[in-house]
Amino acid sequence: MIIDLQTRAWSSPEQLGRVAAEQLRQRDSGRWVRLDPTPTELARAMECVSAVFLLGFRSERLGASIPMEFVAEQVRRHPGQIVGIAGVDPLAADPRDQIDRAKSLGLSGLSLSPSASGFHPTHSAAMRTYELAERQGLPIFVSRPTPLSQACSMEFDRPLAWDEVCRAFPRLRLVLGGLGHPWIGETLVLLSKHPNAYADLAGVISRPWQLYNALLEASALGVLGKLLFASGFPMETPARAIETLYSVNSFAHGTPLPSIPRAALRSIVERNPLELLGIEFECLPPPAAVTSGSAGAMGRTANTPANLAG
Repeated sequence: MIIDLQTRAWSSPEQLGRVAAEQLRQRDSGRWVRLDPTPTELARAMECVSAVFLLGFRSERLGASIPMEFVAEQVRRHPGQIVGIAGVDPLAADPRDQIDRAKSLGLSGLSLSPSASGFHPTHSAAMRTYELAERQGLPIFVSRPTPLSQACSMEFDRPLAWDEVCRAFPRLRLVLGGLGHPWIGETLVLLSKHPNAYADLAGVISRPWQLYNALLEASALGVLGKLLFASGFPMETPARAIETLYSVNSFAHGTPLPSIPRAALRSIVERNPLELLGIEFECLPPPAAVTSGSAGAMGRTANTPANLAG
């Protein structure tokens, strides 16, 4: 079983905010690689994994919102394949109201972006959000959607700021997106200290040299077991992310450089975040997987860990 811990989709670029929407249009005009973040394309990308976490997004500061209702609708359309995570902004409205709405829609966790929403992780409203989330068993996902808006306050993304949060709420399950890039070392130290702190590989998994070095550091600190597979779709696809992870030791071939054990790489790919994060969810095979000879079934076969591991 392979579960992609961080994907996003949206119906309009404006859901990420005006500045981010303009940056995405520049990508689409040929400045960067064209992206397709639609739910339809996400469904195609999902064919090589068992399930994905679909993260919402909310930032009153940026005028951005991938609504909870949008995420819940994708969950409804893909039962057993999408784990819905509500985008919340602790400064936007009463945290209890936002969490109650997420629960009523059947969503399984909360996604926050301190830099986009403009709050320090220990802001009183944010601490109230964590308290409620811990009480209700909802994991917290911390990340910022790409592209990075000029209005984001990056100082609020420092991973060490979450040390106080983890000490205040030791039962709260926390996932730092993208290994806390660009502060990967801080993230790994945080993981080594707090039992319920994890990190996903979104973003970093698209930068193989940085990924290789991060995995070596994680191994040295004994926290490889706290890293969770994530593609960061639509910036990357699950299939390419899996291939990159299994190929990361290419940097060491024919050199004195150390390599990451193949078994450790496979453990990252196949790790079950549902169990680690306390989420009740039953993965079901997608329709394509049960249609012999279909493109979807072929896609799932071609990208399973066994085949990639060779």
